[in-house]
Amino acid sequence: MSKKLRKFLILLDNENLLYFPGSFLSGRILVEVEDHAQVTGLFLHVVGEGVVHLSNRGRADVNDKENYIDFRMRLLGEEQGKSENKRVAVLSPGEHSFPFKLGLPLGLPSTFLGKHGWVQYYCKLALKESSGIVHKNQQVFIIMNPIDLNLEPSLLMQPFHCEIEDTLGVGCLSVGPVTCTVRLDRGGYVPGESISIFATIENNSKTTIRKTRAILTETIQYSYKNKIVQAETRELASLQKGQIPARTTDQWKNELLHIPPLPPTNLRGCRLIRIQYDVYFIIYSKGPEKQIKLQLPIMMATYPIRNSDGTLQRKRDSYYPAVLPVFRPWLTSKTLE
Repeated sequence: MSKKLRKFLILLDNENLLYFPGSFLSGRILVEVEDHAQVTGLFLHVVGEGVVHLSNRGRADVNDKENYIDFRMRLLGEEQGKSENKRVAVLSPGEHSFPFKLGLPLGLPSTFLGKHGWVQYYCKLALKESSGIVHKNQQVFIIMNPIDLNLEPSLLMQPFHCEIEDTLGVGCLSVGPVTCTVRLDRGGYVPGESISIFATIENNSKTTIRKTRAILTETIQYSYKNKIVQAETRELASLQKGQIPARTTDQWKNELLHIPPLPPTNLRGCRLIRIQYDVYFIIYSKGPEKQIKLQLPIMMATYPIRNSDGTLQRKRDSYYPAVLPVFRPWLTSKTLE
């Protein structure tokens, strides 16, 4: 039938291929043949899976996998088996359409494509000829599991801060203490908003602080047998201020760190891959002294805070993009040390 088969397609009803957990995945299989064709089965397999794969030089590869959807549907013919006397169905010339509909489970992790792992969803199709030849095709679809800040703990909407006192220099080469307090206006944001940063840096040392810098980062952790085997952190946005002379104090007063458009990632339910967002506040001293670094974890959500009447609670200098990207083009960029 190879020459008789003109079309063999999976056509999903949602043309943008985007689905939410708990919604219905529906569509049809289109088969077009030029002449009468004998087939023993048409089978649909809907798959959702998380995979971690790392190639280790000189060592065994690391592979782990978990399943979220494993749904099989027979659209034509008998159950797959080893029976030699399978019934043969005859497809007449022309187009044949086979509809399907599947309720997607709740709690599915969002689609994610990373350097060392992924969460993917797709439909696999197999058409078996009576001669034993099997035709295959597949269609990827995207799952977005949103995070609504209005449904998260109210603590995320409260300001929070981090404080540290450290000494520049090492041992007998110490040049004195530096105290730093950093505060964010809240702990949960969505792409397009700006993070309000307040900081007080007391340079009680004998040396000049070269600069201070705030960085929004994304960290991806890959796990194998419940142990983190790979982690990579990348910079998404940053702000910085200049020198702080010895024995002086500097302040950040509502400095705005803008969050760029980010893929709506919610990997809750996936034990292999974890994504974390942080704001790092870093103090850089002159000379070879160590950096002083504060880490403030934040939540990156999909839906922003709304007022009690349902209107959007807009922040200053916020711009909510109409469409968020699906992929992360910065995954090929250099990771932070």
